[in-house]
Amino acid sequence: MPLPFGAERSSLPGMGGDMVQAPLSARDILDRLVAFPTVSCDSNLCLIDWVEGYLARHGIAATRQWSPDRSKAGLFAHVGPQIAGGVILSGHSDVVPVDGQDWVTDPWRVVERDGRLYGRGTCDMKGFVALSIWALVAGAARGLTRPLQLALSYDEELGCTGAPPLIDAMGVLPKASMVIVGEPSGMQVVTAHKGGAGIKVHVRGHEVHSSLLPEGVSAVMEAARLIGWANDQNAAIQGRVPTMMAALFDPPFTTLHVGTIVGGTADNITAGDCRFAFEYRLVPDESSSDWMARFQAECDRVSAQMQKVAPHTGIDLDVYFTLNGLAPEPDGLAEALVRRLTGDNGLHVVSYGTEAGHFQAAGYSTVVCGPGNIAQAHQGNEYLEVAAFAAGQRFMERLLADMA
Repeated sequence: MPLPFGAERSSLPGMGGDMVQAPLSARDILDRLVAFPTVSCDSNLCLIDWVEGYLARHGIAATRQWSPDRSKAGLFAHVGPQIAGGVILSGHSDVVPVDGQDWVTDPWRVVERDGRLYGRGTCDMKGFVALSIWALVAGAARGLTRPLQLALSYDEELGCTGAPPLIDAMGVLPKASMVIVGEPSGMQVVTAHKGGAGIKVHVRGHEVHSSLLPEGVSAVMEAARLIGWANDQNAAIQGRVPTMMAALFDPPFTTLHVGTIVGGTADNITAGDCRFAFEYRLVPDESSSDWMARFQAECDRVSAQMQKVAPHTGIDLDVYFTLNGLAPEPDGLAEALVRRLTGDNGLHVVSYGTEAGHFQAAGYSTVVCGPGNIAQAHQGNEYLEVAAFAAGQRFMERLLADMA
């Protein structure tokens, strides 16, 4: 039966009369992780404090990678011999908000009901993180012939922005050969996902009374030109025959999207400001820098027309995230390992992004494989099937046996 949050398992007598804390089960670890409300807009340090302390109590040193303002931190750890060629278990600590969602249970407490573990993050992805922490402690106790490492990031839900500095910081460790990113995939081996970028666009216009329209520059109407360009690009993309790589995905093409927009001060004034969020999601054989250059060129064209009327107008772009796609690897080490452990030989790709693309870009053989169904992620009453969590436990047991 799960322990209440804050409780510790009973201690066992150790050598010389010391007391040695018994390891927690993966299920108990999950209870503790979910109890920390690590929504991306808030700090995750409560969770990092607990994980760091728990690992230390089992003789495992962990290292923090701080965010620039030190309000958040990533964490990494290593067990096994100090040699290259190990395996990284990668997860993120942050979760999406619960505001406005209709929860039947307390989202910050794991509730087991009808074969499901309800709670924010049980599926995405504290279930896998709990299993990874369990595996690290178990591996340290059993002894490993190859290293096992943990990579725990922040701000994955804000565009995977915490992964690149964490990967850089892990350069102090012996470099692993393989990375398993445990996003919910039903324990299927995902070898490709889309990449992309998010851009905050600020269109700066010139206000005049709308009766004097030619003397003003409406930021809202100029923003509409950029959004129209995105619509035209989508239409052109969808009219082409997909490449072999693109055909693996649903939808089988790159997509451009504007999700939010705000601007203007009154119905009868040309808008002085308009802001919108623009994103694109790319199939892995297309270049993010190419799409960025295309969008920049269109912004420059529109801006030049605006400045013919009012020189102080213009368009400012703030790229708030970039995400590398994950591409299939010929003879990939991570794919071979995870297929051997799961028995899955199917071809699986996903259209959502993960931190796997960043690891692959850093030179690691990488796959996505974790318990749960992505359809449950971010939802009210998020849950992870008990059977799925058990499948994740069996996977970790097989991984430890393979590395022993």
